Amino acid sequence: MSTDNTSTLKSYVDSATGAVQNAVGSLIGSNGDQIEGQAKKDKAQAEYDASHATAKLPGFTASSSGAITKDHPDRNAGSYNQTAGAAKEFVGGVLGNESLKQSGREQNLQGQEQEAKGQINDYVSGAADRAAGTLGSGLAGLTGDRVKQAEYQNQHDTGKTQQRGAEHDIVKQAEAKQ
Repeated sequence: MSTDNTSTLKSYVDSATGAVQNAVGSLIGSNGDQIEGQAKKDKAQAEYDASHATAKLPGFTASSSGAITKDHPDRNAGSYNQTAGAAKEFVGGVLGNESLKQSGREQNLQGQEQEAKGQINDYVSGAADRAAGTLGSGLAGLTGDRVKQAEYQNQHDTGKTQQRGAEHDIVKQAEAKQ
């Protein structure tokens, strides 16, 4: 579990604070405020980057918080079906076998749908765990239950990692289609 607790929302707030301080410094002619404001904006960018830092491995995602999540089984099976379908389609095209080519095309499309279902499942499940972890951690903090607060923070971190892994793959696929 991370003790840093980087967050996208915190990075936005810090960036806005830095921008305001920089602008005020500019208006009143205070180089110190301008420099301090820019430093806050730079720190906010680092927080944002850390909040989104993930390592996507086949079947798994690891994040800067230390959480590791396994991809939904449909993501891996869908990816396999896409690869197998594309191979069938290619071999069918080379051999002039329209039936094999069509079968490969269908398997590829089914694999794309299957992988998308797994990505959606991981994204939604991750978002739910993030929300529940955030709420639970806040409530446990109010009651002073540090053990429960740590458990909920772990749930948040795991959900965030799962969500970021799905986002990574979705963005990668969208970029490949461009």
